[in-house]
This record gives sequence, C-alpha cells and structure tokens, in this order.
Amino acid sequence: MIRTAFLAALALVALALPAEARRHHRHSSATIVSHPSGCPARAFCGCGAAVRVFGRPVRELWLARNWFKFPRTSPRAGAVAVRRHHVFVLEQHIGGDLWQVYDANSGGRQTRIHARSIAGYTIVSPTGAS
Repeated sequence: MIRTAFLAALALVALALPAEARRHHRHSSATIVSHPSGCPARAFCGCGAAVRVFGRPVRELWLARNWFKFPRTSPRAGAVAVRRHHVFVLEQHIGGDLWQVYDANSGGRQTRIHARSIAGYTIVSPTGAS
C-alpha cells in the first residue's frame, strides 16, 4: 500500500516536471554546438542542415519538405535524413539505424551532435554523391 502510494506520488511529480526536464536524458551524450550562422531563431533545422552541407544558409531549404527534391540515396556520411517537419545531417554510422548526426533545432532550440535513429526518415543526397 505504501509502495503503491509512493509510486503514484513519484509518477505525479514526473508528470509535473516541464517537458524539457523529462527529456534531458535523451540528449545526455549529446554535444550542444553553436546556433547555425545566418539561421532564424525558430524552425531552423533546414537552414542549419544547409549551413552544414553547403557552408551557407539556403533560403529555399529552410522548410524540411523542400529537402525531398534531392535524389534518394543509401545512408552515408554527408547525406541528409528528412521527413515532414525535420531534417538532420548524417555524420558517422554507429550501428544498425543509429547515426551520429548534426541536428539543428533538435529540441529546445538547440543544435546538437548526437546519436539518432534514421528509422522513418528518407535519406537524400544534396550534393549528388551516391
């Protein structure tokens, strides 16, 4: 009975925490890097990916869906993972569907280099390399 009450109280405390605090462990091995130069303060994943791939912001790539215009490719360093509303750049294969990625606007308006699954993403080649 006391254990059940304790677990219920613990669950309520966890739910009362802000979402940022609850998600913190997800990025515990992430490196937060500076905001991509020339990119807006909000909704900047596409801009950040363009800076990483092309060295500059490319206005037409600020919308994630615009990355679908590039040819599909297999996962490789330098390729970009894209789905509705988010893109990130593949940096190094870790294993399975896990990659070390450059992930602008990966949560809390932060840019991180961290491990991320590419499951559910379309992989494109913005530079045309295969």
